[in-house]
Amino acid sequence: MTRQIRLIGAPTDIGAGTRGASMGPEALRVAGIQATLEGHGLCVTDQGNLSGPANPWQAPVDGYRHLAEVATWNRAVHEAVHAALSGGEMPILLGGDHCLAIGSISAVARHCRQTGKTLRVLWLDAHTDFNTNDLTPTGNTHGMPVAVLCGHGPDELTHIGGTVPAMPPSAIRQIGIRSVDEGEKRFVRQSDLQVFDMRYIDEMGMKRTMEAALAGIDENTHLHVSFDVDFLDASIAPGVGTAVKGGPTYREAQLCMEMIADTGRMASLDVMELNPALDVRNGTADLALELIESLFGKSTLMRRG
Repeated sequence: MTRQIRLIGAPTDIGAGTRGASMGPEALRVAGIQATLEGHGLCVTDQGNLSGPANPWQAPVDGYRHLAEVATWNRAVHEAVHAALSGGEMPILLGGDHCLAIGSISAVARHCRQTGKTLRVLWLDAHTDFNTNDLTPTGNTHGMPVAVLCGHGPDELTHIGGTVPAMPPSAIRQIGIRSVDEGEKRFVRQSDLQVFDMRYIDEMGMKRTMEAALAGIDENTHLHVSFDVDFLDASIAPGVGTAVKGGPTYREAQLCMEMIADTGRMASLDVMELNPALDVRNGTADLALELIESLFGKSTLMRRG
């Protein structure tokens, strides 16, 4: 049966500290995401872009920037992602900044509760995104989505999806981490998040890292991949708002994606924080698309199952 894919654009940088992620969905379209996935035998519908409030670019209030607007955008994302899953489609959220994962993953968690599936989230990112309004140095909500999904945050965000927390920390594996704020480090440790940071990857290699991150997945697992493009080393992916040196190389990233594909369990995907305003000739979007192809099974040779 042909897999049904639904592309959902969310063109906003409402949770970010740098303008430009709002252009991310169009950059992925320019790179040819629909035709590329169709070339792999997938049936792809592009539902276009969601709409939401403009970015007012204001200072934080009580530790949150643009809370009302962030909540509105995330509710729209939640409904769109949940509708796709309910219709038997695989949603691919084209971001937009990473605060939108609140809406996306809360929708996936809701779907898992309704269908009896076990949720596993792979969070591919340079950052743990586990800040709260007390810990954040900026008030930018794109540094908070994992904390919100684990129940730490304002009601306007934690209650999207109807269950608090949307997921327990045990549901998530974070890979590629190399930039964590000081207060956030303690909170991550207290919360028992499973974090495979760059030192772990350096010491163990990407293969053993991914084996550990994917351990326990079975036929009842709904695997959600939340891919922040700043997961990649800044030298190969300059088109992001918060680039950090020392990330996975091109081949390490490809192996990561190929091992996810090998599970056959990926059922939803976020592609976040692509910022064409900081890119060179849309090269970061092209690279992101290559990695998305690998998530859908592109490999150098035919592999035996």
